[in-house]
Order: sequence, then C-alpha cells, then structure tokens
Amino acid sequence: MRIFTAALATETNTFSPICIDRRAFEASLYAPPGEHPETPTLCTAPITVGRRIAAEKGWTLIEGTATWADPAGLVNRQTYESLRDEILDQLRAALPVNAVVMGLHGAMVAAGYEDTEGDLLSRIREIVGPDVLVCAELDPHSHLTQKRVSASDFFVYFKEFPHTDFVDRAEDLWRIAIDTLEGRVTPVMSVFDCRMIDVYPTSREPMRSFVDKLMRIEAEDADVLSLSMVHGFMAGDVPEMGTKVLAVTNGKPEKGEALARELGLELFSKRGTFIMPQIDEKQAVAEAKAATEGPVVIADVWDNPGGGTAGDATVLLEELLAQGVTNAAVGTIWDPMAVQICMAAGEGAEIPLRFGAKSAPGTGNPVDGIVKVVKLVRDAEMRFGESFAPFGDAALISYRGIDIILNSTRAQSFDPSLFSVMGLDPQSKSILVIKSTNHFYASFSKIAAQILYCSAGTPYPNNPAKTAYLRAPRNIWPKVADPHGLEKGAA
Repeated sequence: MRIFTAALATETNTFSPICIDRRAFEASLYAPPGEHPETPTLCTAPITVGRRIAAEKGWTLIEGTATWADPAGLVNRQTYESLRDEILDQLRAALPVNAVVMGLHGAMVAAGYEDTEGDLLSRIREIVGPDVLVCAELDPHSHLTQKRVSASDFFVYFKEFPHTDFVDRAEDLWRIAIDTLEGRVTPVMSVFDCRMIDVYPTSREPMRSFVDKLMRIEAEDADVLSLSMVHGFMAGDVPEMGTKVLAVTNGKPEKGEALARELGLELFSKRGTFIMPQIDEKQAVAEAKAATEGPVVIADVWDNPGGGTAGDATVLLEELLAQGVTNAAVGTIWDPMAVQICMAAGEGAEIPLRFGAKSAPGTGNPVDGIVKVVKLVRDAEMRFGESFAPFGDAALISYRGIDIILNSTRAQSFDPSLFSVMGLDPQSKSILVIKSTNHFYASFSKIAAQILYCSAGTPYPNNPAKTAYLRAPRNIWPKVADPHGLEKGAA
C-alpha cells in the first residue's frame, strides 16, 4: 500500500481582527515533507501514528507538508492557496496512492473561501479519483459541510474537550482506514444537524456521560465504526456552522442516519446545560482572594487565543491590581512589542512599560508602569499532552507584586509548564490567571485548589443569541427556540 498524509489546519474566528499569513503558520508549525517531529501536534497525529502503522505493515507512507497556525481571524488568501497547492503538488508527485489520510481542523476560513477544508478535500478527490480512500481526523470545534462529506469516505473527530484524545482518535482513523484498505469494512457517513450552537466541555456533565455513551455504542455495535459529535465553532460565521452528529457505519447508512438523529435530538434536549458556570472579574478576584488554599486558577475563558482572540486583554489584571492582590501570576498577555522592549532592556532591568489591550475594544486598557524584567526566554514552549505548544519569545515581568508573562506568539494556557519554563513555580502562587476556555483543565486541575471560570470583557462573540451573524444559519438555537419544530410534533 502507498498512502499519502499531510496536515493543513487552523481555527478561524471570523470576528477576530488578527489576520493569518504564512508567518503565522511558520511560527506555530511548518514541517516540510519528512520533517515533522516525532511528537504529534493537535492536528498532525495522523502523521505520527501513520509512521508506526506503515512500519508495522510494511506499507509506504509518503509525507506531505504539515502546518498549523494558532487560531485567529481570516487566513490570507494567497497563504491558503499556496499551502494548499504545495500539498496538492506533493500528492500528484506521490501518485499512484491507495489512500489519503489528512490531519485537518475543520474551522479554517480564508479570504474568498468559506469552506477551505471542503475546497482542499474536493481537490484531493479530483486528483486521486473516486476509488481511492480519502479520510481525515478533525477537531470538533469545526464545521461539517456537505462538500466535505461528498469528497471523503469518512471522518473521525476528537471526542474530548479538552482535546486530550487526539492521538487516540488518530489511532481510530487508521484502524478504520486499514480495515477499509484490506477489504473488511465499507465506511459510510451519516450526519444529523442538531440546529444548535453551544459549548460542550466533556470534563463535566452532561457531556461526560454523552461521550461515554458514544464510546460504549462503538464498542458494542459491530455496525458502528465511529461516532463523533461535531461541537461547531460559534465564532465562525459561515453558512453550515452548528452542532452535528456524525455516524460512520459499515455500509449501513439507514442505521447511521437513525442513530445520528437519535443522538442529536438527545443533545438538543439538553441545550443550554453544557457550559460551565461563569462569573465576572470582580467576583472571580474576590473569591480567589478569600480562598484559604491555593493556587486558585482563574480561567479568562473569553480572551482565549485558542478561540482566535488576541490574548492581550487586561481586564482581569486590572481587577487584581484594583483589589490589591499580590503573589499572583498571569499567563499570558500577548504583546510582541513589549517583549521586544524587555529583550532589549535585559534581565534585571527596571523600565517604564506599556503593555496589553492593543487588539480590539472590550479587552480593557493598556497597563502603564515601572516593571522589572525578571526572566527572558527565546522560543518558549509549554507542554500540551504528548506535544509542545510554542508561545514565542517571552518575558516574565513583575509589576506591583504580580508576575506577568508577556509572549510574542499567541497561545492559550495549556499547562503549568507555561509558568515553570519562565522560572516560576506555579504552586507557590496564591492566584494563577490563565487564558483558556477548557483545554487547561486536564493539567491545571492537578495543581489547582479551586478553578473559577471568568467572563471578563468582550474579546470573543460568546453569546450566539446576540452575535451579529451575517452568514450563519438563522434557524438555529438559541437564535430561535424550536428549530426542529418539536413543539408542533413536526420533528
């Protein structure tokens, strides 16, 4: 067997003011053929798992480019087209192939392309023809379009949020691919549109039980090859956004349709109950101050670079200062200019510095003061499961009793190593402020005495009932109360 694999991924917040160019991909991950590291990143596990599978079976794995940009706004058109064509040219050079196994995200939007993954997969299908297996692993915070389904044989999505299972799902992807190539199964996809948009952390109920149920069905029903819940991405204003359920069966589309519908309506019946309770910045800081044990982790859930925001909001920092908090650490505030100034000043310098809140309204005010440059790290990175996430050149500064990490490459706060790589012991702090919606939970929950989810400022369009969508479906909850017509018995 000859199998081609590659990865092209980012998550696009269409409301974000930060555009993505080629430099953004190169800053996060750009690995030409054969140069992908041994450890996978979020959307490149099909490559690293594929290496092991190919070696075990004596198959030929042809690697194309693997590239990922941290979430932001629209991808520059020339950037998308050049990276797409780079991979397509590599595929043409690899022909003939028996399969194409891709690592994608699923929520990329480029200037001129609302459905980049649909565009890429359709072009792959045109190149390889109708009989070659085409499949992909994707992030559930994405859009499942008809164009993608038509161009592909099957998809597997991560089940967990936080996404601790991207390697496990790549194993599932390859297992189904192997069984297909060796003639044991014929995968067929069935999709149910839940007509809703919400946030679904699997670290708490009711999503924990729902994901466990999906895995139980997969284990017990031989006809079911894979079940995925596509969460959707509420900051992606595109025509086919929203939550969907995908059932991949062994040649049983009717069974898949019935199962996807049953599971989708079960999800819909629990709408509005999934997201974790949130408090504002004043309450979050007051509760953290009052805690008798630490560290208390305050998650700044809506200034999350993992959702495409800048990650430069100062709302929580300003509140810490207003309430006289000390022995706290903030990780991170994105400000490449401030990092550059700190780098020039050097460790130990005390300098006047303005930092933060440069990207957009609703992110607080720039902070001005005399800061001490405590530590400087070039090309800093933190752990993320089995992988590493870069946050670029970084500066640890101290200001009025608070330690603050300034970074030059936007990244959400995945792991406490974010602090330790900058010379801070996170467990020595009473309060840790981090920027993440839920990906932080798997690692920070191990050291946190308490976790507070804080809605501070408005850097992210987090209320779909009020968000000024222009392209998204109108018949979707919570825009409308009953998109399925269930109250009329029309479902």
